[in-house]
Order: sequence, then structure tokens, then C-alpha cells
Amino acid sequence: MRVALVGYGTMGHEIERLAAERGAQISATFDLARPIAANAPIHADVAIEFTHPNAVLGNIRTLVELGCPVVVGTTGWDRHVDEVRQLVAAAQGRVLYGSNFSVGVNLFFRIVRAAAQLLNGFPMYDAALFEAHHNRKADAPSGTAVTLASILLEQLDRKTELCAGNPTGRIDPAALHVSSQRVGAVVGTHTVTFDAEADTIELTHSARNRSGFALGALLAAEWLVGQPPGFYRFEEIF
Repeated sequence: MRVALVGYGTMGHEIERLAAERGAQISATFDLARPIAANAPIHADVAIEFTHPNAVLGNIRTLVELGCPVVVGTTGWDRHVDEVRQLVAAAQGRVLYGSNFSVGVNLFFRIVRAAAQLLNGFPMYDAALFEAHHNRKADAPSGTAVTLASILLEQLDRKTELCAGNPTGRIDPAALHVSSQRVGAVVGTHTVTFDAEADTIELTHSARNRSGFALGALLAAEWLVGQPPGFYRFEEIF
């Protein structure tokens, strides 16, 4: 499998390292100094895109128009998902998106869903979400936190809206508070809290390094090259 890396920062280098172990070839790398050209062939079976929210839509559009399947790891562009779906459908392209490519995080999504389903019947437990990342991360809350919040809002009847950031006053009991911290070199920590007067239940996922994300992106790329045209989510490969 020939892979083009769109974004050659920390994640790009980690994907490159693991690709060799899985028998994949990095056929091209693109970054700010060497952007993708709309009229130039990619020479890759699939592209993996980890760049910036401001760049991701243009990269997806170019890759789809070039006929190159693309795995998108960049977050912070959720409001444009419908636009990308339409683009993919019109061009008969292949795009796979994930808010987090860690296998552990995607298992965590399922654990949180099951816990929320159970706790929906116990309204004495309030719910909240906290996430922490390194101080270079461009978006907040993280894409993973947004996915977790969607799960909680879907499963908890008592939570009907999202409250992100640092509120200055009392929040509505129906609001799900999502708080973010940007500090140092934290790879990624997400904690879901269910709190009652009697006790607290906390579910936490902490990433130790970026290897899990890189491996997940490569697994997604291997899966995507064998799929028909469409817009896919990472959880579909499990």
C-alpha cells in the first residue's frame, strides 16, 4: 500500500515510522512548504491527512478531485461534514473521518455509551466532561470530547444541550458542561464524570503517546482502499 502523508508534523512522522513495520510505503509527503497541487498526480493508494482545521477542507477537496481516497485525522471542522458528504457523493470519492484514531478511545466511546444508558435511569447523577491536551492543539473542545458529548446527549434524557468552556454563572441543569485544559505536552486525556450526593463515578482514557493514533490511521487506510465510494466513520472498521 502506497501512502501519501498530508501533514508531516509529529503525527506524520509517527505514521511514517509505523508504516514500514506494516509493509506500507510512504510515497509522498506534503506540508506548508510543499502543498498538494490540484493538477499533479499523487502516486498513492490512499492519503492520510493530519493538518489544521483551516486547511483540511481544501485538502479533502483536492484529494477527492484527484481520485485519491483520504483518511482525515484533523479535527475542528465538524460543521462542514454535510458539505464534505455532498462533495464525496458528487465525485464518487472515498473519505474516512475519525475524531480519534486510537483503538482504545473507540472502545472508550462504547464504554461511555453503555454507562450512560445505565445511568439514564438514575437521575440523581449529574454528568460532565473534561478533556486536556498539549498547549499546541488548535481546537477546543477536542474532536474526541465532541464525540463523547454527543454520546452523552443522546443517551441521557436529562441532558439536552452542550455548555462548552468556562461559564461565568450557574449553568442550566439540562446543560452538559464540557471543560478543556491546554497545558504542556499532554497527549490527550478525557474524563466523563457522573456525580451524585452519595458518590462519584469517573471514566477516564489517557493516551501515553501517539503510536495508538498512528496505528489506527494506518488501519483505517488499509480498510478504506478496499471500500466502494462513500463517506465513512472510523468506528465502522471495528
